[in-house]
Amino acid sequence: MKKTAKKILTLGITFALLAATLLGCGAVSEPTTVRVGSMKGPTSIGLVFLMEEDEAGKADNDYEFQMVTGADELLPLMIKGELDIALVPANVAAVLYNKTEGGVAVIDINTRGVLYMVSGDTTMQDFTDLKGKTIYLTGKGTTPDYVLQYLLAQNGMTTEDCTLEYKSEATEVAAVLAEDSNAVGLLPQPFVTAACAQNEALSIVFSMDEEWSKVCGDEGASTVTGVTVVRKEFLEKNEDAVKAFLKEHADSADAINKDTEVGAGLVVKAGIIAKEPLAKKAIPFCSIVCTTGEEMKTALSAYLEVLFGQSPEAVGGKLPGEDFYY
Repeated sequence: MKKTAKKILTLGITFALLAATLLGCGAVSEPTTVRVGSMKGPTSIGLVFLMEEDEAGKADNDYEFQMVTGADELLPLMIKGELDIALVPANVAAVLYNKTEGGVAVIDINTRGVLYMVSGDTTMQDFTDLKGKTIYLTGKGTTPDYVLQYLLAQNGMTTEDCTLEYKSEATEVAAVLAEDSNAVGLLPQPFVTAACAQNEALSIVFSMDEEWSKVCGDEGASTVTGVTVVRKEFLEKNEDAVKAFLKEHADSADAINKDTEVGAGLVVKAGIIAKEPLAKKAIPFCSIVCTTGEEMKTALSAYLEVLFGQSPEAVGGKLPGEDFYY
């Protein structure tokens, strides 16, 4: 009887341990699905290593990536809740915050200065040399437009001192430069590198980030091109998943800056740039970062204040509140 009781006790303990193990397995949560939207350009370049990790099933979250050509395609998707995270121009993030009545928060800066003035005209040494020139750039009321108009004003000029010719896409600006090397174009990377590759007479005349630093000094010393925003509703329910994304985004940004050889291949695979040699040349000029916390808030708030001072509509009518910054 004693042996039988001992066997029953042993079996009982075994089943209890097995049940606990099975319950433990059941408690392991599935990776959170995170829908991420970005634009075809530097913001997406900073994600390519993460895209690769996700494809291999090694990412912490289950990502669904969506790449578009313009920020205007991402805004409605965020507003309707069809995206959880979006990588957008800095001023667009502020517009989105105002449109959703504070429904989004910015979690990182993903790109700094990627805008450059390109031309084959080597006589331009100072920003004031743009007087009398025709400048080709993308859409009125977009980041390139606001940055250019601010810098013109800070250098004692207005839009009456030069002619601004707006194109719908950066490829159209690049096409003008390819035909006429004396034309002046304001382009973001990687289109700058592509334009210079198409026409060897072209080169970078001004870095808009450097010109911004000259007029702003230590306050807002850098342009903030792109930021990453999250819907607050998603953030509240999935903060661990957002933190995991931040870490993986930082790792991906770091990887693209350290390994342009592998990175160039991934950029081509993602369909962002057509050829690897071009991607390899462009990546170092794309100013890819993953800046968070106080450093993010200081840089972004200073940049948005300058834009607001120039045109309140640039940031959606009013500056975002403190709850804008995660």
